[in-house]
Amino acid sequence: MHGLINHTIQRFVLDSFGHRVWAQVALRADLCAVMGTADFEPMLTYDDAITPRVINRLSAVMKRAIPDLLEDLGAWLVSNPDREGVRRLLRFGGDDFEEFLHSLNDLPERATLAVEDLQLPQMEVAQLDDWRFTLTCRGKVQGFGYVMMGVMRVIADDYGTLALLDCKAAPPEGEVITVTIIDRHYAQGRSFDLGAGG
Repeated sequence: MHGLINHTIQRFVLDSFGHRVWAQVALRADLCAVMGTADFEPMLTYDDAITPRVINRLSAVMKRAIPDLLEDLGAWLVSNPDREGVRRLLRFGGDDFEEFLHSLNDLPERATLAVEDLQLPQMEVAQLDDWRFTLTCRGKVQGFGYVMMGVMRVIADDYGTLALLDCKAAPPEGEVITVTIIDRHYAQGRSFDLGAGG
């Protein structure tokens, strides 16, 4: 697993819950024994088994369901001012929420352009009718669909679109998100300019 993903999880825990919680998660996940440190380096590569172990330990420490934590991670990823580059990468996908949804097919390739060896899970968008879409996520580690659901909730607000989202597991390693657009122009969207700070 690319260190950027694990580092992002660590930053989410630190920003959302504090150093004490991260210390408990790192201890329960035996990070020091496995890696020699409790901190992830963004540009290193880690064993794929470490990521779900960290997420499982976070769930135990926080006494919260893994899907809820991963959805919060996704929302944090695009709403935290320190992660503006992620939001901009996503908003580059289209002028409205529907164009953004269709652009998710190409998100793994765009992520690779930004970080050469970063491999995101495979994504496949299908339009069921004028108002409903599905996003299927499949990768090495389960749970990315819940992260994307958090991302999409924030981005829908960004575009001023009211949408209902539901995520279900799709074994062996994936999730399917159903997106139902309720109102395309529910609110004024957040201004965005590719050439400026957004």
